[in-house]
Amino acid sequence: MNNKIFTLLLALGLISLASCEKDTPRYLPYEGYAFTDTDEDGGDWIPVLQESGAAIEITAPESTDSQSYLDELEDMKEAMASMTSEQKKAIKYWTNNPAIRWNEIALELIAKYNLIPGPNADGTYTLPNPSNPEGPPAFPFAHPPYACRALAYMSVAQFDGLISAWHHKYNYNRPAPYQLDENIVYAYEDNDIPSYPSDGAVIARASRNILTAMFPLEAEYLQGLEEEHLESLMLSGGNVMSDIDAGVEIGDAVSTTALARAANDGMKNAQTPKAVSDSIKQAALDRFGWAWDNLEIPVRPVGLTPLFGKVTMWSIDDVESVRPIAPPQLDSQEFLDDVKLLKDYAKNMTDEHRRIANFWQDGLGTYTPPGHWNRIANELMVEYRLNPLQTTRTLAYMNMAIMDSGISCWDAKYYYHYPRPIQLIEGFKTIAGTPNFPSYISGHSVFSAAASEVLAYVFPEEASKMRAWAEEAAISRVYGGIHWSFDATVGTEQGRNVAQYTIDRAKADGADQ
Repeated sequence: MNNKIFTLLLALGLISLASCEKDTPRYLPYEGYAFTDTDEDGGDWIPVLQESGAAIEITAPESTDSQSYLDELEDMKEAMASMTSEQKKAIKYWTNNPAIRWNEIALELIAKYNLIPGPNADGTYTLPNPSNPEGPPAFPFAHPPYACRALAYMSVAQFDGLISAWHHKYNYNRPAPYQLDENIVYAYEDNDIPSYPSDGAVIARASRNILTAMFPLEAEYLQGLEEEHLESLMLSGGNVMSDIDAGVEIGDAVSTTALARAANDGMKNAQTPKAVSDSIKQAALDRFGWAWDNLEIPVRPVGLTPLFGKVTMWSIDDVESVRPIAPPQLDSQEFLDDVKLLKDYAKNMTDEHRRIANFWQDGLGTYTPPGHWNRIANELMVEYRLNPLQTTRTLAYMNMAIMDSGISCWDAKYYYHYPRPIQLIEGFKTIAGTPNFPSYISGHSVFSAAASEVLAYVFPEEASKMRAWAEEAAISRVYGGIHWSFDATVGTEQGRNVAQYTIDRAKADGADQ
């Protein structure tokens, strides 16, 4: 038995590595580009956590004819004159829209840590512990709830930080170094966005701080990335050190605010003790007459994050106010029809259905469904040449909607505690692994629908495509035998409904005016 388990885990590990290599390339093949807009009024937009763009105060910059500034220019030119090939590669890598690069780094870390802890030799399980991140097992297990939360906090900190940066940029209107000295050649496309404070430095510091809190074992790696990024800002000809220092100050401020919220949002209680998990299951059994069972061998005593549905939402005050309708009774015609449907899919599996199921699987060793949609967003933002402020706004609202929809999904999962097909259909087999939590509603469906709605709002020309992809992601879980069809359809509706709260908030932030 132990040899079989070891062989299975080894196979899964190889599959995960291959999937990670395929699904999470280091970066998109884009370089710096000309922005479609500079959003001069961006400092007046309403942040998510800060009171206003003016809430974070920084020191007024020295005038560009001051000796201290002229000295900074000379230091910049001296450094640029002696650049190494590695420094030139770094400038090219980070681009003039580095929020996308930091998002890709987050996806890389999610994939690296998206590995469920296996059983101990005695059949028990040990959970990752933030107080002992080295473990074993290592902390965190970057499952979909963890992933969507990490992405949301990083994106919100970036967005709030750039609203503050834009406020000060257009208040002080300090030109970029390359605009003041013709001997300085800017590495990217010229733009008229003032240089103080550096928006790139805001992104670097806020991202490093949030990701270090979420992935503590990667602190040294993230510090090295930040140092490379900050250096590239000066070597690109875009910022002197005082620009960068001011941006770092803002990055520290916004990440402190974001992490203070994270510390008290309830996530630390999401993975419950067995007694709490058992009481949740019994309540559903008493309420509905059914309950989901864990079918792993050995049985994992607690499902994945039973109380993630209690985590504080971004745009909705009460998760129960958006709870979806109850799933079908187990003796209803709707349920019996679905049993027949899933058996038919399994018996008559087509190459196309299998392709769809595999494409959207986003299982262990990948960047999860929330990460998949971040990848899609990154590609769109490059295609439409969004500036850094617009980029962080898109990512912030999309990841807020994904996280809120995920919270509402987990509330439904553990409130209804609905069994999965593999539990109720005798002899039924899936073409992918069965997740360690109840069936109704489908997380893939909810995450995808929420993300697609925000992207449809930001990129209306892409709305039909985004919604079609979300529906394909939803049905993929039915083709795979992991979910009932009503898990997918109700989940899609749920994701769209929850996302609308975030979209309404976005429409009121001043950016659309």
